[in-house]
Amino acid sequence: MEFDDQIRRYFGTDDFTHVTPAALDAGVERMLVDFGLEKDRARRFGLWTLLHMLGRAPDLDVAFKDAADRDAARDFMDMIDRAGEA
Repeated sequence: MEFDDQIRRYFGTDDFTHVTPAALDAGVERMLVDFGLEKDRARRFGLWTLLHMLGRAPDLDVAFKDAADRDAARDFMDMIDRAGEA
C-alpha cells in the first residue's frame, strides 16, 4: 500500500494540497467504508494510519479486535506525536 496511490485513489490527485474540503470529506468517507470491509490486517492497518493522520480514524477498540493491532496503533500514534514535537 503506497501512500501516493492511496491519495490518488481516495482524493483524486497526486498533490494533497489541492484537495478541497468537500473532496476530503468524500475521500475519508470512502476510506472508512473500505476500512470497514477490509479483511487483510496489513491493509486495514495502513488505512487506519492514514485516517489517523487525517484526524478521522475510528477508536482503537472499535477499529481493531486483536490486542496486538491495538498496541501497534498506539505505537504508531506515539511515534507520530514524537515526530510532531521535533
